[in-house]
Amino acid sequence: QVQLVESGGGLVQPGGSLTLSCRASGSICSRNVMGWYRTAPVKQRAWVADVFSGGSTSYADSVKGRFTISRDNAKNTIYLQMNTLKPEDTAVYSCDFRSPGHRYWGQGTQVTVSS
Repeated sequence: QVQLVESGGGLVQPGGSLTLSCRASGSICSRNVMGWYRTAPVKQRAWVADVFSGGSTSYADSVKGRFTISRDNAKNTIYLQMNTLKPEDTAVYSCDFRSPGHRYWGQGTQVTVSS
């Protein structure tokens, strides 16, 4: 089992920045992928970004150039640096952990972009 705890959400003005964290604990396989997803009001969950255990990353087109995903393997933690935030980025952001045969989700953290 892997437990995931997100933090760092909050209220930010349009154009502002916010950094989310997701810490994993438990039986962590060294070969894994961790990522961020978001669920906006009345919308389905959407993939935001992934970071692989080797460090490579990928992003959804909607956040490319504005968001940066990174990881600290020593702390079993991933981060999502979000810049130039827009009202349409408002959502509950959740992280996930994937290893062969397993997938786990965090509870999510609310990000609200509003003036």
